[in-house]
Amino acid sequence: MTTPILLFAAGLGTRMGALTKDRPKPLVQVAGKPLIDHALSFTDIANVGQKVVNVHYHADQMRSHLAGQDIAISDETDALLETGGGLRQARALLGSGPTITMNTDAVWRGPNPIETVLSAWRDEMEALLLVIEKPNVHGHLGKGDFLVDSDDRLHRGPDVIYTGVQIIRPETLDHIQETAFSLNVAWNDIATRGGLYGVKYDGAWCDVGQPSSIPIAEAMLNV
Repeated sequence: MTTPILLFAAGLGTRMGALTKDRPKPLVQVAGKPLIDHALSFTDIANVGQKVVNVHYHADQMRSHLAGQDIAISDETDALLETGGGLRQARALLGSGPTITMNTDAVWRGPNPIETVLSAWRDEMEALLLVIEKPNVHGHLGKGDFLVDSDDRLHRGPDVIYTGVQIIRPETLDHIQETAFSLNVAWNDIATRGGLYGVKYDGAWCDVGQPSSIPIAEAMLNV
């Protein structure tokens, strides 16, 4: 059985400043290749099914870069839908079962992050987020996103950081009225039902959110 994946690539990338003036953030290069190619390199495994990329900003460049690959495009050029709205729009391409989502503004050193969440997924989960402890984090300015309890459930708190990879049941978005919304809205609801879980990543992770993060990411990859 395979699990589909949505790679988020529609954002404006405003924190990248001049680097995204004439290109989308997923095409900003780190260590000689675009960010989205770093993410896609983890998807070439047997248990990943349909690959979908959403596009909005400089969508023509994204389409050109992905041309010839077995990747479906979820078009958000009319309106940016944020992560939750983007996932809901892409459901027609992804199917109705559990779906992997992955941000495309980070790099990794260590185990395949997608394999990590797939191996930890269980039927009782509504969402499983890949989180990381602060000593293994590079280039991230946030204070932390969640606490992990003894049952691996997540609660809001400053302990671990969300890495941008998860498995989620898309039907958990059905009751949300907004067209454009963050996945944080869904996670908060799921957590109240006890269905939000976390699994820790054992490698190193760098959030490439701004120009100063690029040399940090490249140094991490070269270790």
